[in-house]
Amino acid sequence: MVPGRTLLGYVFFLALLALGAGTGQGFAADAARVLVVELEGAISPAQADLLEEALANARERGDSLLLLRLDTPGGLAESMRRMVQLMLNAPLPVVVWIGPAGARAASAGVFLVAASDAAGMSPQATIGAAAPVGIGGGELSKTMAEKIRNDILSLVRGVAEARNRNVDWYVRAVEESVSATGVEAAQLRVVEYLADDARDLLVQIGARGLVHHGRTMRFDGAAARLESFEPGFRYRLLSWLLDPQVAYLLLLGGLAGLFFEFATPGAIVPGVIGGLCLLLGLYALSILPTNVAGLLLILFGVVLFILEIHFTSYGLLSVAAIIALFIGSMILFRFEPGFRGLPLRTAVVTVAVVSALIGSGVWLAAKAQAGRPALGLPSLVGEVGEVRSWLGLSGQIHIHGEIWTARAQTPDLAIGSKVKVISAVGLTLEVAPQEMAETNRNTRTQA
Repeated sequence: MVPGRTLLGYVFFLALLALGAGTGQGFAADAARVLVVELEGAISPAQADLLEEALANARERGDSLLLLRLDTPGGLAESMRRMVQLMLNAPLPVVVWIGPAGARAASAGVFLVAASDAAGMSPQATIGAAAPVGIGGGELSKTMAEKIRNDILSLVRGVAEARNRNVDWYVRAVEESVSATGVEAAQLRVVEYLADDARDLLVQIGARGLVHHGRTMRFDGAAARLESFEPGFRYRLLSWLLDPQVAYLLLLGGLAGLFFEFATPGAIVPGVIGGLCLLLGLYALSILPTNVAGLLLILFGVVLFILEIHFTSYGLLSVAAIIALFIGSMILFRFEPGFRGLPLRTAVVTVAVVSALIGSGVWLAAKAQAGRPALGLPSLVGEVGEVRSWLGLSGQIHIHGEIWTARAQTPDLAIGSKVKVISAVGLTLEVAPQEMAETNRNTRTQA
């Protein structure tokens, strides 16, 4: 009977294990490994790439969870949607902490908090103000605002419900742009935890348990190993380039550089720097929400400046160029929820500076062109050449690398002697020996 009882005991023990597994309880045998990702600044495709790369890295390393430290004023709606999708389908839990003190999760950042498996805030951090805004922070038309609002409301409502958070507050954050401090957000069930730092947040989460895909994970937050995810050079470059103001300045700076290269051929440096800036600016604009009409107007403005060099318009072409630059700057970026576009002050100051630089270049080029000698034979009058062949009163002379037919009043000029061009008749140059020409000129001067 003893063996039978022993067998029954094993079966009972295995049944208890199966029951525990069925309840979705999990325990970390070793210290939890946490990958920490810093996400600061406006949300753009660069931040979405960063999150995707971090999730893949955490999965390969076998990390227990990913901690996203958030401090953002918002950003592009399409990039935010991509990040929300990554978080909802992540192979490991994604925890968001809005910190340190003074940090914020505004606009698109609200959706990232709503999509996280667990969310915490510094008591002095803020969250909210998720209503869509127009370019430069302006209000949208009623129809457009209604379409966009309904679209993002359905997103935030579904995500908040899935994470068992205060759906009403998240809806109000979109409809009424409400905001909350960390303390208020914890009381309203906008986030689950108040934490002064990342370690404090992990201690609380580990004690309470973290639910992910129906399973609850518990761990010792105090013993968790935190490792920072270091983004590469590509992320830093993209984050800098995808700032709309940086992209705009690169565009206008590149066009100004190429203008100076065309206005003064051979300068090289303005052309090289301008070409590089223009290519970087166009790359950024290809990712940012850009209006082709705005870009074409800016290019048209530069073309008008170039035409000012070659045609006398008494400044009308320059005025039209400045107007084209300004209007193109104002409509360069099209509206997208969370994207604030180009501030009016930046557009005004940049257009004024670039117009002043290009305008000065136009003036210098026009002045140089006005002082340039006439082309063709008249430009050779007064120049000194060398006799190459001569017979009687005519022959050929070498001047400025070219051979010209010439004639003189003095017969039989010596080969290699210097002659000065007196006038041009048709395609023949009238010349005189250099000494004789200088003597005649001095005699006329004394008379």
